[in-house]
Amino acid sequence: MTAADTQHLPRFSGHPLRDAVLGEIHARPFRPLATPRVIIHYAFCLDGEGGAADMRAFAEFCRAQGAPGPDAFARYHTLPFAGGTLSWERHTEFTTYTWDGPLPKGDGGLFPPVSGNHPFGQAFQVSGPMMVAMRIDLMPDADLPANWADGFDAASLTASGVEQGAGFIATDFRADGNGMTRALIVNKAMTPSQAGTIVQRLLEVETYRTFALLGLFEANRLQPDITAIENELADLTQQMQGLNGLQANRKVLEELSRLAARLEAGAAASSYRFGASRAYYEITTARLEALREEPLAGYLGLAGFLRRRLAPAMRTCQSVEDRQANLSRKLARATTLLRTRVDVDLEDQNRTLLERMNHRARLQLRLQQTVEGLSVAAVSYYVVGLVSYVIKAAKKSGLPMPEPELATGLAVPVVVLAIWWTVRRIRAHHAEEDAE
Repeated sequence: MTAADTQHLPRFSGHPLRDAVLGEIHARPFRPLATPRVIIHYAFCLDGEGGAADMRAFAEFCRAQGAPGPDAFARYHTLPFAGGTLSWERHTEFTTYTWDGPLPKGDGGLFPPVSGNHPFGQAFQVSGPMMVAMRIDLMPDADLPANWADGFDAASLTASGVEQGAGFIATDFRADGNGMTRALIVNKAMTPSQAGTIVQRLLEVETYRTFALLGLFEANRLQPDITAIENELADLTQQMQGLNGLQANRKVLEELSRLAARLEAGAAASSYRFGASRAYYEITTARLEALREEPLAGYLGLAGFLRRRLAPAMRTCQSVEDRQANLSRKLARATTLLRTRVDVDLEDQNRTLLERMNHRARLQLRLQQTVEGLSVAAVSYYVVGLVSYVIKAAKKSGLPMPEPELATGLAVPVVVLAIWWTVRRIRAHHAEEDAE
């Protein structure tokens, strides 16, 4: 298919993130680096605004140099500076600034002063605390002094060949007087692209291994509290064996709920840190593997040195997470057991209460039946009295009526039966309504 043919292809509606996805693969390219070169690298934690203040400060710095700043949603930006290039990158929780420039001429020793030919001077402003500071000197093999190892701490010096012997890297991972970790890359036969690749991978190893170790300090901070919760849980479960009564069970249940909330608060606060440390450790391991280093005779390799400390630190983080998860399950089981006991106590209490209510209801029913019997007699008495008055009045008026005493006596059983039957019908009617 020719270029002319592609002009007639239809244009479809693209996904809103398609351009960002296509551009992400090119967001942080390996930049070729000529030898000799000095690289200064910083990583700063993001501020409370998620890096907005840092971006504003860098945009202002770019404008001061007469160059455009990064776009509002940019994650990578470069700026020419002092014969080199300043690169800005925004990550999830930190931003990095990397400048490469000409390697200063020294007196034949390692790491000569860069003086003021770098961007990190008084005019350079950042909003977050510094976490990573590294300097890499890229020099040709011909300029390497014979006593180059004297510039490092012999106890932690690592040196490895890279690119199948085309160069080697050396560092002791210790901060110098300026607080910067120093590394040396000696170029024997590397191309600029190879040199740029090695530099970037080494910078990423230093950056990600530093942030990965943050999880260790979070784990150390949490361990005393987890131990205290474990001890309290053991005491409470021991108390549960001899608990009697609803109030005692509820008191221990409240203590278990308090411990569970305390544990979950710590787990929620540390989950991001532990997850980030795992991700950083995996990236560090991947970058070390990508270096394909071969330790020089008589020296430690980078991967061996870093994994000797990073791997236990990551296992400590995993151990704390596992303790949190196991402790959470134990608390849940103890809470469920105790809640069951509380529910059983409540059911016993409710059953006793219902029995008392039933007894009271039976007493009330008997009293009601007694009152109904008395009410029949009382109402009958009043009705018979009314009948007596009616008969006496009729007798006085001359109507043929029996003697009032006899008529009243005969009316008593009739009135009593009528009142009794009426009360019985009323009770039956109320019972039908209750049933409905």
